[in-house]
Amino acid sequence: MAISTSLVKELREKTGVGIMDCKQALMESDGDISKAVDFLRKKGIATAKKRGTRTASEGQVQSYIHAGGKIGVLLEVNCETDFTGKNDDFTNFVKDVAMQIAASNPIAIDQESVPEDMLTKEKEIYAGQAKETGKPEKVIEKIVEGKLKKFFSESCLLNQPFVKNPDITIQDLLNEIIAKTGENIVIRRFARFQLGEFDD
Repeated sequence: MAISTSLVKELREKTGVGIMDCKQALMESDGDISKAVDFLRKKGIATAKKRGTRTASEGQVQSYIHAGGKIGVLLEVNCETDFTGKNDDFTNFVKDVAMQIAASNPIAIDQESVPEDMLTKEKEIYAGQAKETGKPEKVIEKIVEGKLKKFFSESCLLNQPFVKNPDITIQDLLNEIIAKTGENIVIRRFARFQLGEFDD
C-alpha cells in the first residue's frame, strides 16, 4: 500500500518520531494513524528494553515550583550524551516528570524502589481489611494482589497515569523519549517538598 507524504507528516507531528519509522508504522498499520501510534509505542518499549543496559551519565537536574511556592520538586534524569541532555524534547520530558511529581506525590520511582517495610505494612492492612469480609483465603490473596496493583499505580512514578494525558503512564512517556532519542534514559532520583510538611 502506498503511504502519502501528508499521512507520514501527520504521524510525525503527532509522535515526533523519525520519517522512516513513521512510514514503516503506517505500512504495518495499513495507513491507520491510531494503529500506527500503537505500533510506535510498542516499538518504543522494545527499544527501551534494548537500551536499558547502556550507561546514562549525562542529563539534567530540573526544579519545579508549583502552587505559589507551596510545592517544590528537584529531579535528576540521565541520558547517554550531552547532546541529548541539552535537547528540547529531553528538557520538556524532564519538566513534565517534575510537574507530575509535584501533582501526584509518588513515594518511589518504581515498584522495586518501594521500601520493604512500607510494602509489608500495606499488605498487612489489605489482608486485614479482606479478612473482615469473611472471604476464603484464596479470595483474600486475590483482593490483596488487586489492592497492591492499585497502590503501585498511585504511588510509583513510572506506574502513574501522566497528568497531561491519563491514557498513558509515565513509563509510556519514558519509552517514547527513549525511542525518539535512541538513548537509554533513566529517571534517577527526586525530592518533593511541600510547605508545612515534615519528615517523621
